[in-house]
Amino acid sequence: MSSTEGVSELSFLPMTTADLDSVLVIESASHIHPWTKGNFSDSLAAGHWAYCIRPQLEDAIKGSYLDPEILWAYCILFPAVDELHLLNITVSPKLRRLGIGAKIMNAIEGVASQKKMPRIILEVRPSNVSALQLYQSLGYEQIGLRKNYYPADATSGLREDAWVLAKSIKLEE
Repeated sequence: MSSTEGVSELSFLPMTTADLDSVLVIESASHIHPWTKGNFSDSLAAGHWAYCIRPQLEDAIKGSYLDPEILWAYCILFPAVDELHLLNITVSPKLRRLGIGAKIMNAIEGVASQKKMPRIILEVRPSNVSALQLYQSLGYEQIGLRKNYYPADATSGLREDAWVLAKSIKLEE
């Protein structure tokens, strides 16, 4: 049985400012140094590809996690000339380890292929073991290191390096 069996199909809807409160609840529960509302607003204003991910309507069960009003995850992508840069992907803490992250990454790869972007690039904290395992299982490889990239501890001012990962994408003919 695959890890995604039994998981609802996903609906990707463009993120709007009306979504930001729901996004911030997940963001603040998920990250050591979460993005601010301003970070998300700036991304939307800059025209980054931002998506809210919810269960598809035909799977809807009002008041449950299959309620399409419930935000499951979100992602923000920056389309550069010849690569798609994944800026943020976050799954709600209550819905992790169900294969949702892998489904989202597969959808992102599909978008990159359709848009003729031969590579996806992202940064990840080396301490984020579950994310690293996901990316590596999907064929992402480390291509670089950004020293002191992430804030790690506000009181000490310590920072954490970022591993830069990339994957070549087979383009649609």
